[in-house]
Amino acid sequence: MSPVPAKVRLVSTDFDGTIHEDFVRPGIPAALQRKLSALQQSGVTWVINTGRDMVSLMQSLEQTDIRVRPDYVVLVEREIFRRVGPSQFVPVEPWNTGCTQAHAGLFRILGPQLIRLKEHLRQTYEAHYYEDTYSPICVVAQDNRQMDEIELAVRTSMRPFPSSQIVRNSIYLRLAHRGYTKGTALAEIQRLLGITAEHTVVAGDHLNDLPMLDPIYARYLISPHNSVPPVQTQVRLHGGYLASKTAGMGTLEGLLALGV
Repeated sequence: MSPVPAKVRLVSTDFDGTIHEDFVRPGIPAALQRKLSALQQSGVTWVINTGRDMVSLMQSLEQTDIRVRPDYVVLVEREIFRRVGPSQFVPVEPWNTGCTQAHAGLFRILGPQLIRLKEHLRQTYEAHYYEDTYSPICVVAQDNRQMDEIELAVRTSMRPFPSSQIVRNSIYLRLAHRGYTKGTALAEIQRLLGITAEHTVVAGDHLNDLPMLDPIYARYLISPHNSVPPVQTQVRLHGGYLASKTAGMGTLEGLLALGV
C-alpha cells in the first residue's frame, strides 16, 4: 500500500452530516470507511470530533455497521478520549479534568445571570428549555429564525463574561467555556502526537464545526455540499475544498481531491 503523502498525518471529521447520515444505509459510506482504514494503516490518526456524547456516538457507530474505528474521539465539542481497544476509549488527562473544572467554575460565576436569562427567554420565546450534564441552559427553538433571536439574546446576556461561549447547531444551543472547543481539543491531540496544523485535515458541515475549520488548526479544510452557508463561506475564505457531494461522500471527495 502506498503511504499517504507526508504532509498529512491527522484527519479530524465531524460526525453527523459530515461522515454520517441518518436513514441511509450504510450511514457511513463503505468507500469512505475503506479510505479511513487505509489512512490509518498508512500511519494517519483519525479523530471523530462531534457534539454527541459517548453513548450516542457508539450507538450510531454500531448501527451503521462500521468496519473502522477512530483513534480519538472529541465528545460534546470538548472532551477527548483515546481508543485503546476495538470499542474501548479512555479519557485523555489532564485535559478532561481541566475541562470539567473550568466549566464548573464558569457556570458557578454565571449562576445569578443565568437565572435572569432563563426567565427572560421563557417569557419571550416559546421554545424548549432544559439543563443537562454539559450546560445549565440548553435551548431547542421552533426554527432557525427563532434561534437567531434567542442566540442574540443569549450573546448579549453573556457579554460581560468573556470566558463563556455559545455552542449552536441549527435550532439547538447551549453554553460552554471558551477555552474548550472542537478546535482547542484538536490542538491538544496535535500536541500529544507532535503534529502541527500543516499536517492536518479537518472536515465539517455545521456551525459547531467552525472553531476547528480554521487554519490555526488545519491547513486542509473540507466542506460537504450539505454544509450550512457560514461553513461554506469560512472554508472558501481559507482556500479549502467545497465538495459537490453530501455528507460522507462529500468528505471522501475532498480527501481524494486533496490527494490524501
